[in-house]
Amino acid sequence: MSDIDPTDADHALAAIAKILEQLTDDDAETPIIDEPPLARAPVDADGYSKVGPGPMAALRLKWTVNRGQDNSYYVQETIGERSSPIIDGPMTSEAAVKLVDQRARDAHHRFEVLRNEILGGSAGAEIAQKSNREP
Repeated sequence: MSDIDPTDADHALAAIAKILEQLTDDDAETPIIDEPPLARAPVDADGYSKVGPGPMAALRLKWTVNRGQDNSYYVQETIGERSSPIIDGPMTSEAAVKLVDQRARDAHHRFEVLRNEILGGSAGAEIAQKSNREP
């Protein structure tokens, strides 16, 4: 077994403590910088799809992006599996993906409000009030 000088270990621990203390002090003085969000990778919009919430497939909303013959994009919104689609467009691929995302987000929010109203009454009203305050 090797002999370790206790003073060497104390010096090493003191050095580590000083380094950690300096790091903590530096963090306190460093301003927080708001960095822009990372750029979203481009999505191949043709075929992009989202499905809304709900307990029954026959009532569930679905949004699908399709590219038209004119190379513009169209969003098809259906309810259930056998409904005729409601079509929005023409638009760019980015606009089509954004529309699908927004419609899905809105549907999920409305579903949660309705579900909470059914389950607890006032909880749904609180969520609705909160969403009205959000930008």
